[in-house]
Amino acid sequence: MYPYQYDPRFQNLFPPGGGQGFPSFPPGGGQGFPSFPPGGGQGFPPQGGAQPPSSPPPAFTPAPKLGSGGPSLYAVDPGAISGCLYRYTYIWPRNGRPYWFYPTFVGRRSVAGYRWTGSFWVYAGVDVNQIREFQCV
Repeated sequence: MYPYQYDPRFQNLFPPGGGQGFPSFPPGGGQGFPSFPPGGGQGFPPQGGAQPPSSPPPAFTPAPKLGSGGPSLYAVDPGAISGCLYRYTYIWPRNGRPYWFYPTFVGRRSVAGYRWTGSFWVYAGVDVNQIREFQCV
């Protein structure tokens, strides 16, 4: 059987409202259970929140400021990258290829926003410890 093909044997495995020992998780959490995503299941990214840019990122690629091209010994400070909110930002990750990013949220250890795929923006998040260097334009 194809791995993602519908199998009617499992249609009643998790009946609505819990049942047969399975807890019920109402929208918005309830009874001490946290809701996911924040706001009670209103969508991811949160509806009414920041939207992706209406245009592609700049056509140029910024030059890294570190110059050596070697790994940095320090983690990126979330306070520093918060100055790039709602601005086109070029990210050089510790592992992988650099990319354009449009940050819309900065947390204590992560940054969320929109990543440019080369054709369109997708909502994504990144751990600040995985960022080697960044530059806002």
